[in-house]
Amino acid sequence: MAKLTESMTNVLEGDSMDQDVESPVAIHQPKLPKQARDDLPRHISRDRTKRKIQRYVRKDGKCNVHHGNVRETYRYLTDIFTTLVDLKWRFNLLIFVMVYTVTWLFFGMIWWLIAYIRGDMDHIEDPSWTPCVTNLNGFVSAFLFSIETETTIGYGYRVITDKCPEGIILLLIQSVLGSIVNAFMVGCMFVKISQPKKRAETLVFSTHAVISMRDGKLCLMFRVGDLRNSHIVEASIRAKLIKSKQTSEGEFIPLNQTDINVGYYTGDDRLFLVSPLIISHEINQQSPFWEISKAQLPKEELEIVVILEGMVEATGMTCQARSSYITSEILWGYRFTPVLTLEDGFYEVDYNSFHETYETSTPALSAKELAELAGRAELPLSWSVSSKLNQHAELETAEDEKNPEEQTERNGDVANLENESKV
Repeated sequence: MAKLTESMTNVLEGDSMDQDVESPVAIHQPKLPKQARDDLPRHISRDRTKRKIQRYVRKDGKCNVHHGNVRETYRYLTDIFTTLVDLKWRFNLLIFVMVYTVTWLFFGMIWWLIAYIRGDMDHIEDPSWTPCVTNLNGFVSAFLFSIETETTIGYGYRVITDKCPEGIILLLIQSVLGSIVNAFMVGCMFVKISQPKKRAETLVFSTHAVISMRDGKLCLMFRVGDLRNSHIVEASIRAKLIKSKQTSEGEFIPLNQTDINVGYYTGDDRLFLVSPLIISHEINQQSPFWEISKAQLPKEELEIVVILEGMVEATGMTCQARSSYITSEILWGYRFTPVLTLEDGFYEVDYNSFHETYETSTPALSAKELAELAGRAELPLSWSVSSKLNQHAELETAEDEKNPEEQTERNGDVANLENESKV
């Protein structure tokens, strides 16, 4: 009986041990941001192709990024001027009106309290009484006197007297604070009105980017233009590739930014933007499009952000215009239609054709594959060092057969020189 009990105990313990070994271990995965979870690579290709690409920068240049869970909101108040300038117009105008109204009401209340405490309200009809402010008979009149004082209107009906030292001090305080409020609010409105954001509305980008051959090289191109006659001074263009990537260590980097060379080393990125210009990016070994072919391009999840910067000629303020291109907006094998024509004494730009493209013969291979094909054409695969030496040997044999007499004379000269040296 004891042995049976012991055997049953061993069986139960064995089952429990097997159950512990076979039980799955709960592995807690690290919590990723929402954008990182959305940008994780899909294993199903059809879902990946059907999924709509979320823009990082919209076509109108606005960044499609919302800041959430910002706990340190006090930082906005430390730079209150920039916060007010960044507000929408309706909130800015509301704050503008409220600041002045609250200031007038606050000082109007103080003027009324001074008159009430001194007893001016009880001696309104007494000609022998000298009030702090003449013709101040209630809160409404105190409010009107506050507006006249802060705005320096000075109608002359309500006047402060020299028998009220507290009123004189309050007058000084309100005048100084009123000047500060005027400078702050008027400055804020002026900066908001003169912001160069609206100037960027007249800087246009082509709706599509194109890939075609230019000077025997595969290039990515887009067009920019300025609709105004006043030009952008010191204009420069740059481009960024926005694409999620995974490092060799397994780290996932969402929306990784890579520079796209549009002429930084040659100075072509500095523009004289008088007429529309086609910005070109040569797809070489340093380009992120080096291994992308026509068939692979629609499968890529990438976005090209282009940024045009410069100073407004009229105001001297820096202006920035942005746009972006996703894979569906990159046309392979197309070029831009020319928009500049020579008229009688001037050049004319036809902006009706600014976004138009036309198809051109372009290889569907990637730039890497084109470079490999060009290398094979210049250097055959059967080439080797021995074959090259054999070619040199054959050439030397042919030259010797063409000039046998020169070779004989040269050998005779060498033999004479050897006999002379022996003597």
